[in-house]
Amino acid sequence: MLKNPEHIFLGSDQSPFLAPRGICVHNNCLLVSDTAQNRIFIWKNIPTTSYAEPDIILGNQEADVSEMNFKYPSGIWTNGDKLVVADAWNHRVLIWHKFPTTNHTLPDVVVGQLDFNSDLPNQLGVNNPPSSSSLYWPYGVYSDGVSLWIADTGNRRILFYKNIPLHNGSSADEVIGQDNMESRDLNPNFSTWPYSIKLDVNGGMIVTDTQYFRVLYWKSWKNAIKGEPNAIWGQQDLESNGQNRHYLKPTAYSLSWNYDALIHEKHKLVFIADTGNSRILSYPFDLNYGESATTIYGQKDFDSIGENKESIMGLDGHLYWPFSIAVDDERLFVCETGNNRIFIYKI
Repeated sequence: MLKNPEHIFLGSDQSPFLAPRGICVHNNCLLVSDTAQNRIFIWKNIPTTSYAEPDIILGNQEADVSEMNFKYPSGIWTNGDKLVVADAWNHRVLIWHKFPTTNHTLPDVVVGQLDFNSDLPNQLGVNNPPSSSSLYWPYGVYSDGVSLWIADTGNRRILFYKNIPLHNGSSADEVIGQDNMESRDLNPNFSTWPYSIKLDVNGGMIVTDTQYFRVLYWKSWKNAIKGEPNAIWGQQDLESNGQNRHYLKPTAYSLSWNYDALIHEKHKLVFIADTGNSRILSYPFDLNYGESATTIYGQKDFDSIGENKESIMGLDGHLYWPFSIAVDDERLFVCETGNNRIFIYKI
């Protein structure tokens, strides 16, 4: 049976969402990376109407790279004091050490580039190896308010900064998923295409591995530097990498082009944005390999193929290409990129 959202939000009436691909919720504040318009929209209180004008807009929609011009903003994180945004196609992460209170507030620090006017992958161009201070398509960011983790997707790694950087071009303290800072080899024991990263309160790390159609979890992020994951969703082992496990249709235990995942600690659930199947899956938080989902959002059943008329046209609560998710105590928030909407569900 199809779960219906409590609310569907379309963004600004003057400039509705266009392919939103990042979402963050903190203390009833809603932040959305409106990727196709290259802007960040911020509402101080989660809207309850279909349209609402944002309280703060970041980004100028201009072509030249600068402090305030984004190119494909994606992952977004805040604790209400600081703000971090993955500016993916400028191959950088932007940091505000004080949460913006007015439109077009400039970031304080850029990571991945030496200055705000540079935008080459790995600082010198796509054919150059990575370094401790470079990025290549960083799509995901996470912080605990002290340290910073960046999903450096194009370099097949996660970078860890012991302290949120205060200076442009800062170097990472640790690399996760590679043997050293200069390699970007495919490693099936880690994430081959780490798109999003989040941590739980105990330091456990959940990583979305889009290219291998799976989500990985380590009890401690430090164990991920050298150790194998404690849990996998989407595949039955580390060697498998089949889209929907090579079945013709989705199942309760398969994934297709999944782009986000998180742990809801209050309800002890794992949520995964199974983007290619146009659905959100929910699992009991068990440390096993290949577990089946128990709840589905956006499709009527587990074997429904997402490329259907209801999903593509956004009918009757169907989802189409949900990219990013967030939660608060009792709600699930979904960036439905395909139909330019935010769905809000009661958990």
